[in-house]
Amino acid sequence: MKKSLFALAVLALSGAAMAQSSVTLYGVADAGIGKIKLGSGGASPANDASNKTEFISSSTMNNGTTRVGVRGVEDLGGGLKAGFQFETGLDLDNGNATNSAFWARQANMWLGGNWGTVKLGRQFTPSYLATASYELTGTANYSLLSNTYNYVGIGSRANSAFAYVTPSFGGLTGVLAYVTKNDLGAAKAAYDVALMYGNGPIAAALSVNKVINSKTNYQLGGKYDFGNFVVAASYTQASNQAQAVRRGFGLGGTAKFGAVSLTMDFTRDTKNEWTGKKYTNGLLEAKYALSKRTFAYGAFMRLDGTNNYGIGVRHNF
Repeated sequence: MKKSLFALAVLALSGAAMAQSSVTLYGVADAGIGKIKLGSGGASPANDASNKTEFISSSTMNNGTTRVGVRGVEDLGGGLKAGFQFETGLDLDNGNATNSAFWARQANMWLGGNWGTVKLGRQFTPSYLATASYELTGTANYSLLSNTYNYVGIGSRANSAFAYVTPSFGGLTGVLAYVTKNDLGAAKAAYDVALMYGNGPIAAALSVNKVINSKTNYQLGGKYDFGNFVVAASYTQASNQAQAVRRGFGLGGTAKFGAVSLTMDFTRDTKNEWTGKKYTNGLLEAKYALSKRTFAYGAFMRLDGTNNYGIGVRHNF
């Protein structure tokens, strides 16, 4: 009886504390079978398989990277809130972390209110967030747009970033990120800015960034959701620190049939100094929803003259 009363008292105290703040554990488990022979595009995970059919986890041809994260928020009163997010990637092949830095996917804190949000630390780049607003696969690991142009040349995450996100003005949101030259160990700082619009069936975004010695990179894209069919298009210029430019457009569509969705996506280079050859890349993806949080998928990606495929299951928790 005393033990029961003690347990109830602990629960009551926990409930009082959670009323003002909360911490959430979340993650993704994704594994399957595939064959990966990457081209020279930019956004491949570190533990990609070699050119053979084998177990795949947290690879380019998985829908997502297996990960575990923790995020929290505290209500400070007066409309002001503070929070944090830490996230690490895992390889289901052996249980190892996917990066040498344990919290390599997210490691940041933020402060926000009616005036917007300031976020500090390792986080998504504005160019990634802009691409994610209209990209057809939900920025899957095998996203053709990201693998061809490496999220507008800047990648999906930035270290030591100072970022500001505006409130939404009728569906219009701006994001600005800045990394000092001292944090980069370079002569110049880096910046990344994005303007995103999402309202009803329409989503569109423009992102512009410059990283140290790169040229100015940009991407303009959008999508329209007709209900059972979604169409998307984009145009990108991406460069690296050697100032080599890759430029081109993307076009694709997704058809939805109940629990099944089929996506076809293409990119075509108009200029390619990364490889010295212009490529037409393509992606075919099929997904079947087993529940709201679990789906099976299959994808084939033609990237810079290479053929890659993956078949797997993803569970979100």
